Amino acid sequence: MRTFLLTLALTFCFLKSPNQAEAAPAFTPLALFTEDGFKVPQPGNTFAFPKDHGSHPAFKVEWWYFTGHLWGPKNERYGFQFTFFRRAGTPVSDSKEPISERFQTREIHLLHLALLDVNSGKFIHSERMARAGWETESRVGNFYVRFGDTRAQMDDTDAQTISLSARIRNEASFNLKLRPKKPLVIFGENGISRKGDSPTAASWYLTYPRLEAAGTIVQGGVETPVKGQVWMDHEISSSQLTPDQSGWDWAGIQLDDGREIMSYRLRRKDGTTDPASSLVWVEKSGELTHKNAKEFQWEQGGKWKSPHSGAAYPLPAIIKTTDPSSGKELTLRLEPLLLDQELKSQLTGIPYWEGACQVIQDGKPVGSAYLELTGYAGSLQRALSP
Repeated sequence: MRTFLLTLALTFCFLKSPNQAEAAPAFTPLALFTEDGFKVPQPGNTFAFPKDHGSHPAFKVEWWYFTGHLWGPKNERYGFQFTFFRRAGTPVSDSKEPISERFQTREIHLLHLALLDVNSGKFIHSERMARAGWETESRVGNFYVRFGDTRAQMDDTDAQTISLSARIRNEASFNLKLRPKKPLVIFGENGISRKGDSPTAASWYLTYPRLEAAGTIVQGGVETPVKGQVWMDHEISSSQLTPDQSGWDWAGIQLDDGREIMSYRLRRKDGTTDPASSLVWVEKSGELTHKNAKEFQWEQGGKWKSPHSGAAYPLPAIIKTTDPSSGKELTLRLEPLLLDQELKSQLTGIPYWEGACQVIQDGKPVGSAYLELTGYAGSLQRALSP
């Protein structure tokens, strides 16, 4: 899912055993284009890499998202977020305005960065927005995004090695090299991740669910070597949400047994779960097992009220589903490493919670996760309104 709500604001369940699996919901067929002329992702697409790691200007919204858990040599622990958004202004084929290589007025970029120092309990974040051009760019043909001195790029297309370099104001910076520990996966049925019954509510959802990370974090002039694991999403779409949705809960979970889970619960205004909600298991081999909205439950394990926005977030989060390997029901509790990981956006005016968590099963830690909670600090409809 990613923090799609913020990009929009810039411009305007039951458990079943394996032999009782529920049929996937039937959705309205996808349109080829949105009403304003942008392409809509289509099923059965054949991706070509490294080209498809890069920018897709024919689509309205795109983002590259990294979250990670890092450890230092003296048991230091950190969590971080790096998200680069691209938002098109007019469809490429429709624009009559001349395009300058140094100032592309058709495209807006947004950068979100966050760093959690678990040992000190310090959480910092920043955001930046600009037109594509002098200060910021996203390239077509290979993965390279830049916003000032912050950038992410694929250095070695054969090995898919990625470099991240980021600065959060003058408070901290991090430099990381990332290498896949398992293959890229494509979430969704027939390559399409549906986000609602609208004929445009869909994305191509490409993910490296486990990247090995090594590098440094600098705080207060002190450099700390770190190692850890990172999750990367790359989503491409033109319209994902529907008017009856109030927000969503999303989690990227990395289990200690070498498997991962991606799950999102789309919340309707009446409090029910949208049928487009999904949970996907990623096996050690990279094989996917999809669970539809009736095959998992997302529950509230408590409540934390933000002293900044006044929003009440359902924390910890509890996910219940069936383990495809054992066929047994399991319950995972996502415990925040720090409760106050709310991002208080000045540019969009819509706070959201996104933070590092420990994954608990039967009272024992079994992995790490990043959790995203949106729509609790303001109306999603407000963000969608012109």
